[in-house]
Amino acid sequence: MENVTVIDHPLVKRDLTLLRDKKTPSNQFRAILRRMASLMAYEVTRDLNIKEIGIKTPLEKTKGNIVSQPIVLVPILRAGLGLVGGFVEVIPDARVGHIGLYRDEDTLRPVDYYFKVPKNLKNALVLVLDPMLATGGSGSAAISYLKEKGAQSIRFVSLVAAPEGVRTISKAHPDVKMYTCSLDRGLNQRGYILPGLGDAGDRMFGTE
Repeated sequence: MENVTVIDHPLVKRDLTLLRDKKTPSNQFRAILRRMASLMAYEVTRDLNIKEIGIKTPLEKTKGNIVSQPIVLVPILRAGLGLVGGFVEVIPDARVGHIGLYRDEDTLRPVDYYFKVPKNLKNALVLVLDPMLATGGSGSAAISYLKEKGAQSIRFVSLVAAPEGVRTISKAHPDVKMYTCSLDRGLNQRGYILPGLGDAGDRMFGTE
């Protein structure tokens, strides 16, 4: 799948294993998720636009670089919140929006209840954050909302992804690159990713 990048760093694989393990308690789950998000942030932003500037070291003048492209993080509530902290540690000047979506248990279709994002998305790199890319309905809807608000450069970031979700976003938004740490086997009858890691939001907040 050309528009999907699987982040296969050894430390990412280690942390994903810990997140999958049902014995990992909520407090550890949150800490591991934050650490893993920081590792992912390096790969997701590898090709950021930069510009050269002049600076002074304690010894002499030299050249350096700054990021010239605004970055906006948009977690899909509520599980996406677990990825924000790790990304902000690496990209402290990023702005953060929020999209509230939940999946109807009967139809498996997304229902929106909250949408608040920064202005002037046109020139920004917008990173949609959601640990699980399952059916792809919520992710695709979030991307559509962001495009309506002017976003032109969007990437979707997840911990694990099902082929069904990848196909959904690829078909609806072929211009959007996806980043994940694992392409899992598929979905069960309830729309949960297999082998997956359960409900990321419940495991993160201890609401199982």
